[in-house]
Amino acid sequence: MALPLIQIASDPHPQRKPPWLKVKAPGGPTYVALKHMMRDLKLHTVCEEAHCPNIGECWEHHAATFMILGDVCTRNCAYCAVAHGTPAPLDAGEPQRLADAVAQMGLKHVVITSVDRDDLPNGGAEVFAEQPGEALPAPDVLADHLDRRSQRIQHRRRGRG
Repeated sequence: MALPLIQIASDPHPQRKPPWLKVKAPGGPTYVALKHMMRDLKLHTVCEEAHCPNIGECWEHHAATFMILGDVCTRNCAYCAVAHGTPAPLDAGEPQRLADAVAQMGLKHVVITSVDRDDLPNGGAEVFAEQPGEALPAPDVLADHLDRRSQRIQHRRRGRG
């Protein structure tokens, strides 16, 4: 026995989506300049590595979340678009290049996060500990303290690890 066909009526006048729901494609002058700067300074951002759909809007407003310790994570979380695998060795020049980027962008605050580095004995905590004090003296810094790394950072700052 065949099932009857159901006709789905389409709205002849579909409603437009609200403007706040639409995301402009990246490509404005500030976006292009920041993209070139990130490549020239060999820096990584979560915006790029995680394929954030809002990158164009944020970068046009000189906002970026910097990602230190490279661009390859040692974990493979199902919800994350950051590349995973075996990361490259730590880059000793990264803190200074990050400071240069902050100065060039004229930032008043900086957000820093990182890939997980399970290949390092301390997960890269010393790089986090060095970033705010050494590389970024002027702006306010919000560093990623969401996991066990925060304890290692605090111990490192107190001279215990």
